[in-house]
Amino acid sequence: MTFEIWNTRSNTRRLLGMTVLAAAALSACAGGDDGQAGQGQPVTIDAGTANTVSRFDEIATNTINQPNAATGTPEERQSNYAFDLATVHIAMYDAVIAIAGGYRPFYASAPASPTSGASQDAAAMAAAYYVLKALFPTRTATYQAAYDSALATITDADARAKGVALGAEVAATVVAARADDGRAAALPAFVPGTAPGAYRGPGTVGRSYPNVRPFALTSAAQFRTAAPLALSSAAYAADVNETRDLGGSGSSTRTAGQAEMARFHSEAPTTLWPRNLRRFMMTNRSLAEQARLGALLWVTHADATIACFESKYHYLAWRPFSAINLADTDDNAATTADPAWTPFLPTPGHPEYPAAHGCVSAAAAQVLRSFYGTTSVSFDFDSTASATTRHYASTDALVDEITLARIYGGMHFRTALVAGEAQGQSVSQYTLQNRFQAK
Repeated sequence: MTFEIWNTRSNTRRLLGMTVLAAAALSACAGGDDGQAGQGQPVTIDAGTANTVSRFDEIATNTINQPNAATGTPEERQSNYAFDLATVHIAMYDAVIAIAGGYRPFYASAPASPTSGASQDAAAMAAAYYVLKALFPTRTATYQAAYDSALATITDADARAKGVALGAEVAATVVAARADDGRAAALPAFVPGTAPGAYRGPGTVGRSYPNVRPFALTSAAQFRTAAPLALSSAAYAADVNETRDLGGSGSSTRTAGQAEMARFHSEAPTTLWPRNLRRFMMTNRSLAEQARLGALLWVTHADATIACFESKYHYLAWRPFSAINLADTDDNAATTADPAWTPFLPTPGHPEYPAAHGCVSAAAAQVLRSFYGTTSVSFDFDSTASATTRHYASTDALVDEITLARIYGGMHFRTALVAGEAQGQSVSQYTLQNRFQAK
């Protein structure tokens, strides 16, 4: 079953997004390439052909998304699809660019291994393989045979050997750069809030993310969002009432189509984002371009996640179910408490503001707009949560839909999604200005 949506982004919503940009975000956009797309020709992303970058993206995803272990490397004990995929993709990018040239490397600025005559495919394979071997040494069953099989398809022994040597060296450099990234830092016990507006739970998912060293950003707080809306404000009441009416488990105003949209975007990010972003790495572009796009998508995804959760745990804003259940405590005459209200879909276990789905979707959209030179990028996403496929006529369309989906699901308020979008876009703009640039 396939659904199609169109871009419904309004000028009002654009202005609201601008109001939540931190001053640092604005200064980062001053001068140079700000990552904004021109009016290029429309692009259609069709079902593509697998290549080394897309194959090892899938192998890495399958390796990363295994249950955490009680012992082993920090990654084996606390794997993270965004951080670990970014590491794999940087290694593939640096290895391929060392041969192809044209762009600045990310970490491996001057590999000693010969590049002349080296196979780009072998270099990318080895870079991904040796990163996975360093991060996940006990999960070889997922990637060893796949690596051996892929490498055997390169028949030029000299080119293969040079590529492997280069890829292994680059992987070592990248792994060293990401060592002790902060994910394993000890944290004090979390104390749930009790004041109106304070996060009460459930859970503290992603609480360590603000401690993770960003890839391109200077700090996790570089693009911290502005504070959430005041509980006594009219805008806050509008947010609460919208989510109460459309996102409740017993909503009489949410349509079947809106319910499907909410379910679609409730698939775990660990699988939905890697599978669907992989589509963009399977076009007819060169391996170097595919490697650059993959690294851009995952570095911005990782840094948008870090930035988003830094803001989340800085503000510790309550979720809609708390806000609606306890609306009699918010000092706002325009909201009404409903102690029996529950969200349509399960609420993620981390603070509400800003919305992570807004952060990462806007980060990806900004990368795609810049990479293709247009917002008119037509593509499909699919979801195992709804068993449906949805079509998007532009990069904005996906971001707009996610805003609505999280409201229909009862997990978020509109302002948190718009703030997240602005933050994610700032992360991408900064990365595009400062990394992956042409020489």
